[in-house]
Amino acid sequence: MKVPNHQSLRYSTTQLFNYSVIQLFSLQRYIAHFDLDSFFVSVEVINNPSLKGKPVLVGGHSERGVVAACSYEARKFGIHSAMPMKKAMQLCPHAIVTNSSRGEYSRYSRWVTNIIAEEAPVFEKASIDEFYLDLTGMDKYFVPFEWTQKLRQRIIDETQLPISFALASNKLIAKIATDVAKPNGFIWVRPGEELAFLDPLRVNKIPGVGEETYKKLVTYNIETIKDIRFRKREEMEMILGKYGGDLWDRANGIHTRVVQPYHEAKSISTENTFEENKTDVDFLLVELVRMTEKVAYELRQDDKTAGCIAVKIRYADFETTTKQATIPYTFYDDELIRSAKELFHKSYRKGQAVRLIGVRLSELTDEAMQTSLFTDVQKKSGLYKAIDDVKNKFGSDLLTKATVKQNEQFKSEHAAFNRTGRKNLKK
Repeated sequence: MKVPNHQSLRYSTTQLFNYSVIQLFSLQRYIAHFDLDSFFVSVEVINNPSLKGKPVLVGGHSERGVVAACSYEARKFGIHSAMPMKKAMQLCPHAIVTNSSRGEYSRYSRWVTNIIAEEAPVFEKASIDEFYLDLTGMDKYFVPFEWTQKLRQRIIDETQLPISFALASNKLIAKIATDVAKPNGFIWVRPGEELAFLDPLRVNKIPGVGEETYKKLVTYNIETIKDIRFRKREEMEMILGKYGGDLWDRANGIHTRVVQPYHEAKSISTENTFEENKTDVDFLLVELVRMTEKVAYELRQDDKTAGCIAVKIRYADFETTTKQATIPYTFYDDELIRSAKELFHKSYRKGQAVRLIGVRLSELTDEAMQTSLFTDVQKKSGLYKAIDDVKNKFGSDLLTKATVKQNEQFKSEHAAFNRTGRKNLKK
């Protein structure tokens, strides 16, 4: 295809897009993957240095709790993230369980995000502790491997967090290589060396290959990535179906997903102007709960989590106050409602009539919900999924907190009294 220029306007938008893609992939790609090592544990150790060098488990304390992260000292006992806390404590009875710095996790994540945003031309925030950077084309100005080393060192110097990275030709290989580089290390899989790097690794080093899939592959004498490469694609599809073909592509280092430029969604908000000014604090709190439920539901529908919440109050004299707070990333009603109530009590002027009240969620991200691991994740996530399924089918107002329903019933009864009760009193 010829290069489009100002002398020819015959190229369609599709042709121009295809030309851009061709130009992108004709360049040598440089993709870096940064991963904060045992992120939650690292934050705990920074805030409590006495934990350093000890088997530390971060997560819920209950029997149904789950290990969100564990120190390398704890891993020696066979403990890993997502393991039931009960089993982890059986493996290492003297392990220290904590999540006392939970509110700090989001702050440290934002800190690292801001450093990367200042330095990287294009980056994607894959989760609270994981980032992809696209340095393609930047080799004209600097050596990508040296640049990523300097960035890593800046993050360590400023935050004291250990962080590993790998540089490779695509996201998949970079992610696998970062795992090899841990703890607190780095590696460059040079162009042309991708298959030599992948071949000796066990199949379960490929993201998405779980324990059951790995066991099944072993029964076919497939233990290393090289073993997959030496099979035909059709043979892998016979073993694992369509996923077998995808796995064959990955074993051959084929991965074309691009780094999605990170941007923070603006906000989700709602507010209500009352027909009559309100001084009843109980009524205002019930309305606050209703509105917070509403924006939390919208948040989950967009597959987002919020890192900041604000409560707006406008009084009868039109004076308006807005107070906000940074919170651990979440999309759960109960956590957001608790924060909303705290903000309300901090900003509300006792006895003042309120004309309007509002709630806004901001700092929205697509982050994976690691923080949900501190609760009974299966029970809680299952509950919210069931509630949202009902709302999606029958309407978002069908299910709501009992206090909201009680308030609506009171308003209905009050309105009915105004229509009929006064007439009866006159009689």
